[in-house]
Amino acid sequence: MDRRPRAVLSATDVVVGYRRGRPVLDGASIDLAEGEVLGLAGPSGSGKSTLGRVLALLHRPWSGRVSLDGADITGFRHRTPPETRKAIGIVFQHPRPAVDPRFTLRDIIAEPLRARGETGDIAEIADEVGLTDELLTRRPHEVSDGQLQRACLARALAPRPRYLVCDEMTAMLDASTTAALVRVVDRQTREHDTGVLAISHDEALLTRWADRVLQVSELI
Repeated sequence: MDRRPRAVLSATDVVVGYRRGRPVLDGASIDLAEGEVLGLAGPSGSGKSTLGRVLALLHRPWSGRVSLDGADITGFRHRTPPETRKAIGIVFQHPRPAVDPRFTLRDIIAEPLRARGETGDIAEIADEVGLTDELLTRRPHEVSDGQLQRACLARALAPRPRYLVCDEMTAMLDASTTAALVRVVDRQTREHDTGVLAISHDEALLTRWADRVLQVSELI
């Protein structure tokens, strides 16, 4: 009997790009299941990050279907309904362009909760990713890339998303920080049944981390 969890976040026959007539992906399909870590590999320029942005509802495809629990998603970016937006988090490769430089790390983590008028235990999620109370008072220019990426991961996890897109999350980090953040994501998968799309050019990392690994070329 197939005991794999059912796939609920899907992209089907997606055509997407940034300049009309020059698609980055042409007919790509992928299914991400609850409770699994799915690795997505491919060379630079292959479209893996673009597909991650589509699944994170940050980039509308030109054609094709994106669905959650079998329901088509039609609103992307600011037009995504709040409950749908809450279901999917993303961590980018470069943390500094992804944050407001005026915010403290505490503010960065709390940002998605405040945007929805929600409260959450910032101290708990900060502790999960290895940030001390003292670090939470600092601003991005006062911390390392690794510390800032920890805050970005905490921000993505604060609303307790059902799905998490890690877009080259560890590419700029040293080995110890990479291992620490992967452990945090793995704990989310085990304890909250979070589905994770781990995008990376580091296939050795994906082999150790993911339940299965796909090449972008296999999706078309």
